[in-house]
Amino acid sequence: MSETIEKGKEVVRIEAEAVAALVSKINGAFEAAVDLIFTCKGRVIVTGMGKSGLVARKIVATMNSTGTPAFFLHPSDAVHGDLGMVREEDVVVCISKSGDTEEIRELMPMFRRIGVKVIAMIGNTNSHLGKISDIVLDISVKEEACPHDLAPTASTTATLVMGDALAIALLNKRNFTKEDFAMFHPGGNLGKRLFLKVEEMMIAGTNVPIVKENVSLSDAIVEITSKRLGATCVVDGSGTLQGIITDGDLRRLLHRTRDVTNVTAAQTMSKNPKTIRKELLAASALEEMEAFNITQLVVVDGEHRPIGILHLHDLVKAGLGGEAVG
Repeated sequence: MSETIEKGKEVVRIEAEAVAALVSKINGAFEAAVDLIFTCKGRVIVTGMGKSGLVARKIVATMNSTGTPAFFLHPSDAVHGDLGMVREEDVVVCISKSGDTEEIRELMPMFRRIGVKVIAMIGNTNSHLGKISDIVLDISVKEEACPHDLAPTASTTATLVMGDALAIALLNKRNFTKEDFAMFHPGGNLGKRLFLKVEEMMIAGTNVPIVKENVSLSDAIVEITSKRLGATCVVDGSGTLQGIITDGDLRRLLHRTRDVTNVTAAQTMSKNPKTIRKELLAASALEEMEAFNITQLVVVDGEHRPIGILHLHDLVKAGLGGEAVG
């Protein structure tokens, strides 16, 4: 085994051990921190310098997306005006490996003046910050992966995991659901699957391919070709859906006979096609298409008249997943 591979495995081992050691540190102080954040009427302010600050930003992002309002406060900016964002009803989380970060120490008297509660996530519980904070979460590690013990590595990983533990414990306490998560992620796949409606994705109006059941097959083919959806709805005299003609139906017909001179749309269509209502989720339409191996789905109103058509490729393109079928 090469020295490079050995070093890489050593780093992973050290950091994995640092994370595993956190299990014993999820204790009464952790529960108190979760309860304090859960019951606070304001937001969670997370602060830290350098690498701790970068981890703090990630913790803030995770909390915001899982139902706990949070923001990052840069210590240097705080003493130049940004401290005005902090209110008594907030909770501050200070992150520091040493517990004696100068910029954080300068902020503590100001936090006390405001009256905000402070949770310290620190690597040295006997430090200045550890002694004056309301709640202390121990994120100390046995060793850093950096051989010189200079670059924060295992310690930042442990901090990030402790932040995740807080966020997910709060998520559980809030009964935060996947629907809640999707509400904060409307542009993501989950948000689309839970909120995107058929009406928002369907082809509608004059772009819907429709022919009467008594028209010639050649006219039906013209409609299929002009609307470029690979199918056309077939309706009766009152506009009620009677069937659908797809490219597949045409291929099957031509396999049986080449003489289609007197063939009508009604003689070619597939009866009782799969349909869906416009108010249903687009994800439901996709599941229907995949279950029956179809490419189009007719959208009907309360009187079973076609008002739109969905194409599988449009749903996939919108990020709902799935694979096109032939």
